[in-house]
Amino acid sequence: MEPFKVPPIGLGTWAWGDSIFWKYDPANDGQLQEVFDYAVDQGITFWDTAELYGLGRSEQLLGTFAAGNPNIQIATKFAALPWKTSAADVVEAAKRSTDRLGRPIDLYQIHFPGAWSNEAYWDGLAQCVESGLVRSAGVSNYGSEALRACHATLAARGVPLVSNQVQLSLVYPYALKNGLKETADSLGITTLAYSPLALGILTGKYTATNLPEGPRRAIAEKAVADPAFPALIATMTKVGAAHGGVTPAEVAIAWCAAKGASVIPGARTISQARSDLAAAKLRLSATEVAMLDQASDALAPLLSPEASPFPKQDVFTKMQMFDS
Repeated sequence: MEPFKVPPIGLGTWAWGDSIFWKYDPANDGQLQEVFDYAVDQGITFWDTAELYGLGRSEQLLGTFAAGNPNIQIATKFAALPWKTSAADVVEAAKRSTDRLGRPIDLYQIHFPGAWSNEAYWDGLAQCVESGLVRSAGVSNYGSEALRACHATLAARGVPLVSNQVQLSLVYPYALKNGLKETADSLGITTLAYSPLALGILTGKYTATNLPEGPRRAIAEKAVADPAFPALIATMTKVGAAHGGVTPAEVAIAWCAAKGASVIPGARTISQARSDLAAAKLRLSATEVAMLDQASDALAPLLSPEASPFPKQDVFTKMQMFDS
């Protein structure tokens, strides 16, 4: 079986089932079905989910919506929780995800580094591919050292490491600045960009008097308080105007693509899906990318890798697991 080739754009489904960040309400499942149908009708085949999203609810919804459509390609993720310590845990989790999805998994990813057992997880990934349970292997939130080690371990068994899914946006560009994207490129690994809109911050809709509720509020509040943030939104708007008035959100997604990443923005409404798909057709010039880079560089750090909850180092091997 040929390894999975990550398309330039797909849609993420973190919000499909997540009640903490995204206030998921089962009453809106019909709307999510409409989003799925619309996106597929417009040519989107690639969808990203995880066993942690709504504790399996996202996988269930995606599987139901995709039932009977052989053209859908699905990526999901293994949750590297501290009590999961063996290769068998990875294999069993993949089987449960397959059951919830009701279809094979095209790309199975380690969702985030573990504080230990990382090599056991890579063994489990390889077993999943070797047995035909999943088509291809990927990781998520891995730093350069861990990416190289995982790639080498899998390659020794003839299993390609297809992707590294990382946070990447105009307000979180660390993978571009610390060499992580360069590392992935050198190994032939696709960088898969999640949160390209930074939890909605880069849509331009938030102000000091219009902030989201819940965990996203503090992040949005910090962003809009930065004196350089209005200039970033203004630059995005200016670039959008040069392309017929496309939105800041579309520019933000197109910027990630211009950096060589495949992008998986989320969508809960038809209008959001329409914007995501429009961004896939937007091509920014080198001058426009440089303008956006300059506006991004002027921001104070909104979030830093040091503040991430992901384990930074394997406590036993001392391998650096996370850096951006």
